[in-house]
Amino acid sequence: MAQPRIAIVHDWLTGMRGGEKALEVLCERFPHAELFTLVHVRGSVSPTIERLQTHTSFVQHLPFVKRLYRHYLPLFPTAIEQFSFDDFDLVVSLSHCCAKSIVHPARVKHLCYCLTPMRYAWDQFDAYFGPERVGKLGSAVMRPVMARLARWDRDTANRVDRYVAISHYVAGRIRRYYNREPTVIYPPVDTEYFSPDASGPERFALVVSALVPYKRIDLAIAACHVAGVPLKIVGDGPERVSLERAAQGDVEFLGRRPNDEIRELYRRAAVTLLPGEEDFGIVPLEAQACGRPVVALGRGGALETVVAGETGILVDESTPQAFCDGIRRAIDHPFDSMVIRRHAQRFSRTRFAEEMAAMIAEPASW
Repeated sequence: MAQPRIAIVHDWLTGMRGGEKALEVLCERFPHAELFTLVHVRGSVSPTIERLQTHTSFVQHLPFVKRLYRHYLPLFPTAIEQFSFDDFDLVVSLSHCCAKSIVHPARVKHLCYCLTPMRYAWDQFDAYFGPERVGKLGSAVMRPVMARLARWDRDTANRVDRYVAISHYVAGRIRRYYNREPTVIYPPVDTEYFSPDASGPERFALVVSALVPYKRIDLAIAACHVAGVPLKIVGDGPERVSLERAAQGDVEFLGRRPNDEIRELYRRAAVTLLPGEEDFGIVPLEAQACGRPVVALGRGGALETVVAGETGILVDESTPQAFCDGIRRAIDHPFDSMVIRRHAQRFSRTRFAEEMAAMIAEPASW
């Protein structure tokens, strides 16, 4: 029997974040699939992803797209709808923006692995486009643009045959905004690669994150300053300049680092911080796979990935003092590194691949 022709759709390929790590596992499992994406920055994702035959949209050819692709957001609905899937049997989209809204023939089933409904269009407009971010005029201009995008996102929700959410938290957002009932399959964590070693913790806190507004890196910086704990920040993004300018205390911005350096930092850090409200959160589980505790805001996906008192500390309030108290408690708490690691192993890449493959193999059940 011939293998089904599978198309995989991803919003854009500009770096290896959580969504791209899930994509990588699917590309390993389905190496003959073809990949569709609005923008592909060559060399920014893993060789496993790069090997797939890749189709890009007209956005790929716009000026300065590698650096300014987010500025073309109003064009994304038109761009994503121009892909053709006539030659495929099945489409799997990984969507946090518009990939879920592809147009496909009725005979072609569409499974969406939903990373989240669009944050900036639905419930986090101010974090991205509030007056303090883009000025009063910029915010006023963007508000109707994002309202229109939210309406389009809602109106195209039924183009998906089956939703799979990355967490129960995201499943709730899918019910609220799309009025659809999803299955939950947690994203993959490379628990083989991220593992403990013999080195003991050092007295510093770690953040591994894209430097974008909703991640609340400013809160981590302020909390570590109050606690008197050095902070190392791995990652880059549009907020970096303003964060560096405002940073107080012992803060080191390391930029993007290779995985071996990130693993070493996880192993050495006294705590890894998750100050923002996450849809799931791969970083806390990578740190836990290395046997190290996490201090996280007790909302969103962290409630599903951090066990309070066993693998880390959940902070009730999004304030510097509350996170300062959490950091101090975590440093003083006698965590068992093997207990922490065993918890993380429940989220392995193998488990994700098997659960997704089983879902993809039974489109009639959707």
